Amino acid sequence: MSNITLSQIEKNPELSKNQENLKVILNHKPAKAWVKEHPFARGVKYIPIGQVENLLDTIFLDWRIEIISTSQLFNSVAVQVRLHYLNPVNGEWSYHDGVGAVGIQTDKGKAASDLTAVKQDSVMKALPAAKSYAIKDAAEHLGAIFGRDLNRKEEYAFNRTRLNKEEQLDEIKLLYMEKEDKIPENEKAILDRIINNQEEASYSKAIRELNKL
Repeated sequence: MSNITLSQIEKNPELSKNQENLKVILNHKPAKAWVKEHPFARGVKYIPIGQVENLLDTIFLDWRIEIISTSQLFNSVAVQVRLHYLNPVNGEWSYHDGVGAVGIQTDKGKAASDLTAVKQDSVMKALPAAKSYAIKDAAEHLGAIFGRDLNRKEEYAFNRTRLNKEEQLDEIKLLYMEKEDKIPENEKAILDRIINNQEEASYSKAIRELNKL
């Protein structure tokens, strides 16, 4: 989510009580603090596996990883996983598959295809790394918050429609938390009044203005 933190999601469990709110959470941009520049691939951004696992812990009631297969792919090891997650709305289990591959290191000066020159601990390091890539690949199917759009030239926004008044209020609270550092102080006072007094006639306008920030 843009500018949202894990603690903000944890403090407002109402945000994931229905499927529409869950989709909003999953399709927000990841916070800038979560996104890193790849150390070897220039211009490529990623979210570390630790952050992905923290997000899974926070958003879903339960989740687990099933390793579908491991294999050798040319001079790399490849892993296919299945990410099972418990939907916090309906309590049903679903899953997404993911794949990852990491090159096997060989001795200095040897060709990458020379399997006789593979370093002793190369597979031990490469296999867990490939598993991490596979988990992240599977998680990206859940939504933009897991980094799905980080390296795409075009981004597609998720738009909510047909919100009732209670859902509109939740949307205002969510947007307020996300964009708090961008909201002028005088507008914060207005938003606080709208939220605290539940001024339903002002909900639509508040959402439009917050989305502009």
